[in-house]
Amino acid sequence: MKTNMTTIDLNTDHPFARALKQAGLRLTPQRLAICRLLAASHDHPSAQMIHDELSVEFPSLSLTTVYNTLETLVDLGLVNELGSVGPDGIRYDADTQPHVNLACTRCLQVIDLPSHHVRLLEEEITSSSGYAVKGARVLYYGLCPKCQKELRA
Repeated sequence: MKTNMTTIDLNTDHPFARALKQAGLRLTPQRLAICRLLAASHDHPSAQMIHDELSVEFPSLSLTTVYNTLETLVDLGLVNELGSVGPDGIRYDADTQPHVNLACTRCLQVIDLPSHHVRLLEEEITSSSGYAVKGARVLYYGLCPKCQKELRA
């Protein structure tokens, strides 16, 4: 996973930065880099993947800081926890709009699939149950087209 973090302007007014400040956390360069990577990434990284990429720039960055920052962002509703996808553990998604995630069980790639059906299902669940739904995780597992092709070859 290589993300061009310079393309995302993460100033102190960015929702991620505001959330960290509201949680009483300092806006350290390491925490801001974690947020910047999440905001720029479409790879649905795990904590370990984030740590591995950022430890080049921040050699003193601890995996604990990555996990704690992710936990705070999840608690504040700015990042979704997708669940475990392969040996990398839990993956994270900064796109909190209703959509489907697809995970390949072979190459471990996770992609987004926009779907209006997710929103319709949420409306149906809300109306039939009376719940005030705050969000959902929709993660389908299977083989991506590339892996299917490779297995047929």
